[in-house]
Amino acid sequence: MNRIISTLAALALLTLPVLAQAATYNIDPEHSYTGFKVRHLMVSNVKGSFGKVQGTVFIDDQDLSKSTVNVSIDTSSIDTGVAKRDNHLRSPDFFDVGKYPTMTFVSTKVAKSGSGLKVSGNLTLHGVTRPVVLDVEGPSAESKDPWGNFRRGASATGSINRKDFGLAWNKALETGGVAVGEEVHLIIEVEMIKAK
Repeated sequence: MNRIISTLAALALLTLPVLAQAATYNIDPEHSYTGFKVRHLMVSNVKGSFGKVQGTVFIDDQDLSKSTVNVSIDTSSIDTGVAKRDNHLRSPDFFDVGKYPTMTFVSTKVAKSGSGLKVSGNLTLHGVTRPVVLDVEGPSAESKDPWGNFRRGASATGSINRKDFGLAWNKALETGGVAVGEEVHLIIEVEMIKAK
């Protein structure tokens, strides 16, 4: 009888879901998107993205508050689809990529928020560091790709005022308002590969 009980207990343990371990993931730049949109001429939005992003995300599924994010973005990799505008954005009027080649985000707090997370951190851009809060959907459950890597994903949104980071260039319009809005909306899609 004891043997039957022991066998049943062992089978029950085998059927329990495996608890996820805390792990570090590297951002996959080829399958991630770091974008933004900003008001243009008070009538429409212009969208753009940064093509070169790298970083690590530490995820502790048992205690998400212990999770961390550390990301670096190459500001010269900005792409709005218009070469003339991209060159202007790389100039000292905006990102001044010669002087400030990267922007970074380092998390300071991760907290549950509804079905997602709020990730607070310090964004350093144009030589200025300011706190930013991102609303995050995810992270997704771990999935094994065809090459044996374990992947996860997350989506994030937020907003910043570009003037807070010294990106103050603008032109007044004859009809009132300015050429470029101050509020910049952030749109981020991240795919991560578990570090080996």
